[in-house]
Amino acid sequence: MCGLGGVARIDGQDLGIDADTILTTMARTLAHRGPDAEELLRQGPVGMAFTRLSLVDPENGGQPLYSEDRSVVLIANGEVYNHRELAATLPAGTRMRTGSDCEVLVHLYQHKGLDFLDDVRGMFGLVLWDRRRNVLLLARDHFGVKPLYFTRDDRRIAFASEIKALFADPATPRRVDWDRALVNPLMTSAPSLDLTPPATYFEGVESVPAATILEIDLRDGATRRHSYWQLPDFDGDSTRTDEEFVAEFREILADSVRACATADVSIGLFLSGGVDSAAVAALATDTTELQTFSVLSGSTVINGDAEHARIVADKLGVANHQIRFDAAQAPSAEEWKRLLWLTEMPTCSPEQYYKHELHRYVRAEHPEIKGMLLGAAADEFCGGYSSTLAGDGGWQGFEAGLAGMARRGLLEDGRPKLGAWWEGTEGGLLTDAALDHGRSLLARDPYAAFVRAKMRDVEQFNCWQEDRTAAGSGTEARVPFLDRRLVELVASIPAARRERLLWDKAIIREAVADLLPPEVVHRPKVPFFYGEGIQHTHRPFIEMLTRDGSALVEEALATERGRTMLDADRVRALLGRLAEAPLSAHVERLIPLLNLCLLDAMVAELPPPLVDSAALLPAPRPVDRFTDWQAEAPRIETLVFAPSRWTAASVLTLADHVALLKDTAGTPYLAVDGSLAYELEDGGEWTALLHALDGTRTLAEVCADSGSAPESFRQLLDDCLDLGLLRLAPTE
Repeated sequence: MCGLGGVARIDGQDLGIDADTILTTMARTLAHRGPDAEELLRQGPVGMAFTRLSLVDPENGGQPLYSEDRSVVLIANGEVYNHRELAATLPAGTRMRTGSDCEVLVHLYQHKGLDFLDDVRGMFGLVLWDRRRNVLLLARDHFGVKPLYFTRDDRRIAFASEIKALFADPATPRRVDWDRALVNPLMTSAPSLDLTPPATYFEGVESVPAATILEIDLRDGATRRHSYWQLPDFDGDSTRTDEEFVAEFREILADSVRACATADVSIGLFLSGGVDSAAVAALATDTTELQTFSVLSGSTVINGDAEHARIVADKLGVANHQIRFDAAQAPSAEEWKRLLWLTEMPTCSPEQYYKHELHRYVRAEHPEIKGMLLGAAADEFCGGYSSTLAGDGGWQGFEAGLAGMARRGLLEDGRPKLGAWWEGTEGGLLTDAALDHGRSLLARDPYAAFVRAKMRDVEQFNCWQEDRTAAGSGTEARVPFLDRRLVELVASIPAARRERLLWDKAIIREAVADLLPPEVVHRPKVPFFYGEGIQHTHRPFIEMLTRDGSALVEEALATERGRTMLDADRVRALLGRLAEAPLSAHVERLIPLLNLCLLDAMVAELPPPLVDSAALLPAPRPVDRFTDWQAEAPRIETLVFAPSRWTAASVLTLADHVALLKDTAGTPYLAVDGSLAYELEDGGEWTALLHALDGTRTLAEVCADSGSAPESFRQLLDDCLDLGLLRLAPTE
């Protein structure tokens, strides 16, 4: 991983000496990405800034890289995994001047022109200057794993690995793009399929599309776009058997893991306890001496991630470091703003905070590790969301859900006035063919459209956030599942066999079934920290927002856009409800809006370079080691769970908007705001306890009547308080 930056004149003129200040500032802004070396270059119309993280040939792999006659100049961020095979295809007499894996790109360009990336496997963002032709090339890998942004006017273009570096150029606009951000599905969590191109969240800033080369003529700015790969058509005409699909998937994944785990420095792995990261771990153990790192929090204890990570590590015989996140530790306002500036994403959330903290721990305690393997992006292409989206409907329910998401996308972006025909009816009175006459992929094959939408999400969100959270600690994230050969293989599965191979990621599970414990291979998909136990994730971030009189929220509301775009009274009311009952509303709905406001203030007054503020961060979190998970479960829970808000002496009652009711069959329910929300066990102890909580007697007194103990209801009491179904009566 490295940092790229630069400016170039696109009007036939040379850069002036004033560009040196821009390049110096860019390099300093990107120093966290490349802490090992820095190089600046300004010649003629082009200026380049390069900061290096050394993973391959640390001694001799510096950049820029040149052709032998120095007519081609290259700076690149990332890795070319098959560089040796590619070098073997070059004309006889081609001489490699360094040990850098990226040098082969210079010679491939000289040999093949714009086709030079056709056979490359890897992850990269690159800038190539062809002096003879006087053109500048900007390019990214197949999935956009490595970032590259640019902004331009009629005189010059500025480019960089991170948007913040573009602000070194005074010509770069400094405005957050609220209009596009507010309708981005990743912000709204809207259940529709979005096939629009990924966008940045800043006006006037564009990202180089994945699998694309932009060729810019430096004489007049004329730009040509060359796409060297695209997601294949889902024609499903493969003659492979199911067993052959699984075997080939295993072979390709193993090769991809081997390539990603190869470096001249140590490589680690983030182990979640799910089958994806476990598969990468199992396939990497023969390639490198692996150390793994996991999140230990209330959520990962309840959903089983932390325990299963240990099961996998023990099975494979690799070290597993469980980094603790307890409910009492919330990021400070300054920590959050620094993370937000690092990620440049209004979608920055607890997930990015956890990953950033994992990387910080690794950098502090294991500085020899400069690359991190991830299990990311398996879900998007291998059916990972099928069981989640299907409900109880199986694969048919999954496809039906996708069709509904596709329809919503067509209604929103295509013919919104037709939406009336689907309102207030059981499924709509028109067919989807009436919506667009079957012309779009959304209507013809919702699953193929779903995967294409996920391809967009991978570039817009997954790759972006994995890159930034790693870059903040000078680490390179490596993603073995983002190998075009894997995606092409899965795309060739015939539609009639998708259920067999892609339901709940069957193709992955079967490919590594002999390498992992059965309880991991067959473990249902669970979110990283959402779902059961989410309140343990919510609490620290609600504490962050409410600390010091809600200072961070008030700072966001006080910005110019905060005053005009957000309803301050409703924001404060929502925050009050969350503080009392962390499950009563979604804090994730609030955080992105506050992030937009904070980013507004940051681009108006740029924060210091991230390397200058790193020393202000608290010490990395402690790591916990357990020899017997089951025996030590009580101690683990004490470490990560927030203490209950009630005691035996507490007086509890139902919240004002909650009532105990029975339906016509006599089944008891908890009704919330007049609607039946939770079915209860008729005659059960918990139902009797709820009836007895009258707001006058202590919990111990109520339980004594039935001969039970308050502790036996701990989880139910905690959850009902977190949901706002129960309230604590005020004490005198």
